[in-house]
Amino acid sequence: MAATIKLSRVSDDFGFEATDGNGHVVKMDTSPESGGKDFGVRPMQMLLMGLAGCSAIDVISILKKQRQDVKDYKMVVNGDRQAGVEPSLWEDVNIEFHLYGDIDEDKAKRAAELSVDKYCSVAATLKKAGAGVNWQVFVHPAEEK
Repeated sequence: MAATIKLSRVSDDFGFEATDGNGHVVKMDTSPESGGKDFGVRPMQMLLMGLAGCSAIDVISILKKQRQDVKDYKMVVNGDRQAGVEPSLWEDVNIEFHLYGDIDEDKAKRAAELSVDKYCSVAATLKKAGAGVNWQVFVHPAEEK
């Protein structure tokens, strides 16, 4: 499964836009401490965003097949990087799955487990790079959003 990403500098020294084969665009930059202008997402944070998106697709797909009524869905992903080394990889990643609706908590936990441990390619990539990937599931009533 091949993919092509094109990247162009569009703002100051480190403001880039990456475009996928379907024309979707993401803005990237480095931190102001490293000369960036806060034009876009840092590339390492984008990896955590990819983890969230990958896992969200898995979890929602699994729960839909189980006829769970997911009214809303949110995630919080926190990561800690290695200190004092280059490259500085993600060391610990913690995921919070927040599901809203009439959802069986055991099914939600199983869906998260399947995503993180079996289906999500981004989670697998992070784990192969040595990151610990931990997760928790919180099921909320739909009106709690």
